[in-house]
Parts: sequence; C-alpha cells; structure tokens
Amino acid sequence: MANNAIVGQSGGPTSVINASLAGVFQACQMRGADHVYGMLHGIQGLLDEKVCDLGQRLSSFIDIELLKRTPSSFLGSCRYKLPDFKDHEDVYEKLFKILEKLEIRWFFYIGGNDSMDTINKLSQYGKQIGSPIRFMGVPKTIDNDLMLTDHTPGYGSAAKYIGVVMKEIIRDATVYGTNFVTIVEVMGRNAGWLTAAAALARGEDCEGVDLICLPEIPFHTDRFLEKVEKMQKERASVVIAVSEGVKLPDGRFVCELSDDARTVDAFGHINLNGTARYLSNLVARNLPTRTRPVELSILQRCAGHVTSRTDITEAFQVGGAAAKAAFEGETAKMVALKRLSNDPYQCTTELVDIDRVANLEKKVPLDWINDTRTDMLPPFLAYARPLIQAELTPIYINGLTQHIVEE
Repeated sequence: MANNAIVGQSGGPTSVINASLAGVFQACQMRGADHVYGMLHGIQGLLDEKVCDLGQRLSSFIDIELLKRTPSSFLGSCRYKLPDFKDHEDVYEKLFKILEKLEIRWFFYIGGNDSMDTINKLSQYGKQIGSPIRFMGVPKTIDNDLMLTDHTPGYGSAAKYIGVVMKEIIRDATVYGTNFVTIVEVMGRNAGWLTAAAALARGEDCEGVDLICLPEIPFHTDRFLEKVEKMQKERASVVIAVSEGVKLPDGRFVCELSDDARTVDAFGHINLNGTARYLSNLVARNLPTRTRPVELSILQRCAGHVTSRTDITEAFQVGGAAAKAAFEGETAKMVALKRLSNDPYQCTTELVDIDRVANLEKKVPLDWINDTRTDMLPPFLAYARPLIQAELTPIYINGLTQHIVEE
C-alpha cells in the first residue's frame, strides 16, 4: 500500500475550516505522504469517487495562505448520514474498496457532531475487518457544542463577528430616539454559545444588548413580552439577541409557532428560521413600538474579513495535530483543544476517544448565565474573549478579498 492520505470536510462551513484543511495537508506532506487526496463534498462525494489530488491544487506558499484566508469549505461539504454498518454493510464495503483503490493509509474528516459520528462508524468497521487505515476527527463547528474540547475552531471567529455586528446594530438602532425593538436571530439549535457571544458587545463604548435568549433556558412568550415592555419604559431602543433554537416549555421551537414551511435534513434536524421574525411580529402586535427582525444567518459563519487570528491559528494546529497522531499510529480519535490559562491565554491540543464525542452536545453552563436568565456572567466573558483576539488580514485585490476555489 502506498503512503496516501485523504481528507474531507462536512457539515456547515466556517471561516476557518480551510485552515484545518491546510494543517492536515501540510503535515501529511511533511511526514512523507505520497499523495493527499481531497473528498469533494465529503463522504457522500467519496461514495461517488469524487476526489482531487490536493498536491496539484495547493502547489505554492500563496495557495496555502489564500486557503487559510478563504471562508467556507474548499472541498465542498455534505450532510450525509452514514448508516450503521450492521444494517448497511454494502455502503462500507463500497467505501473501503474506494479507499483501497486510492491506497489510503490515513483518513481525516473535518466537522462537527455528525462528522465525528462518521469517523466513529468508519473506525469501528475498519477495526472489525482488520483495516490498517487510521481514522482521525478534526473538530469544526461555529456552534461550539463538541464534547471534550474546550472550544471548537470556527467558534472564535463567529463570536467575533457577532460581537462586532451587535455593536453596529446597537448604534444604528439608537439614531432616531423613538421606541424601537430590534430582535437579532443567531444560529444555535440546542446550544447557545453563539447567542451568548452577543454579550461581548458591551464595553466602554457600547451599552450592549438588552436581552439574551438561549436554548438552554425554556422560553415563555408572555414573560418575554413583559421583559420587553419593562425595558422599553427605561430606554427607547431595545436590542435583543435570540437563538434560532429557543424552545417553549413543551419542547417545541418558537419558530414553529410561525406559518413558515419546515424541511428536515438527513439527520432529522428541522430547518430553523423565522424566530426573530415571529417575535418581532409578536412584540409589534402587543406593544406600542416599532420592531425589526435581523437574521444573521450564514453571514456569521463565513465572515472571513472578521476572522480571529487565535481561531485561524488553532484551526491550523488541530489539522496538523491530527496528521501527526495518525502517522504515529493513532486511530478513532479526535483532536481536542485544552485550555491551560485565560490570562495569559494558553491552549494546547490533546487526543480524545471519538466514541466519547460523537452524537453528544456541550451546552452553555447554567452558572454562566445571570439569575434573571437575560445576560452572561463574567466567567463566560473570560472564556470567550481570548478566542476573538487579533486578526489575520485578508489578501485584497481590486478592493475585494481574494479567495481560492476548487477548479
């Protein structure tokens, strides 16, 4: 078998996922891989034998630097749920025949919870059939909900974007001096890490958001209206950050109260949107104020122009650490980030068993939320602030950021 590696990207993109790809690619090359292949559109693309030779596409220093500064997934992504091999062994037989054809020894998958499930299943099947392939998970998700890692690459940059945008929205909302309620919808299905990042906007030049609503806290529409009414008596402009995944006490998502059509993905996840729009209309119907819903949507995950240098550096490091571990014989592991201190901020990498990560979610600690469940406490700010520090300046051509794209 030749010394070949393959890497794929899966799930929702981030502004630094390509830095992890660069980390895997460079580390594999430095350790003697003959070829480093890329899956086009993740495991689903691999099943269709859609691969590329990354060495032919990333042939220079400037290619690597552009890759690190390019948001979204360079190789494309997918939301394909790999079935259980006990029920669909034919899928695994096909995958492993393709990997054998490509003479793969090391397999890397960059992604979140569902991607770690894929690595877990592949490594288990590989062990069952005695495959020599080493399978490694590389963490990625703006949701910051992976277990056993202090934080995930992608979160710091998304949190930085949210903090910046919230400051700008707050400034915009105050210009007229009239009653106005702005409700900003932030991504986050079951974990409120991103919405919590709205608390970062508060500082000596900004009063911060007035209310933060996380999915960890049951949402009561009547109490929400009471809080908004009380706040508006104290100030004309009220700015609220709400997670798209806030749920009613009965478990339904608030957005399900709207008439919007809902779709479900391959993992059974209901499409979430319209939370801010529904709540904005609810406030407008019940209180004497103008309202505006703002959906940050995909802007918060691919804002490469507001990338955190800390985030992009760590994304590159976890990719390299995954390659190092795989070449040293490790398999069925994920690279985790281990924080050593907040001030000065120090962080290193470690390996964790993939079966202790797959399909589990890390929530925002309740003791990081204030007693009224409306704001974040200092421990969260101490946790999040180091992750948004510094910038990696994009490469500009003709006044616009330059990206690298798969040809």
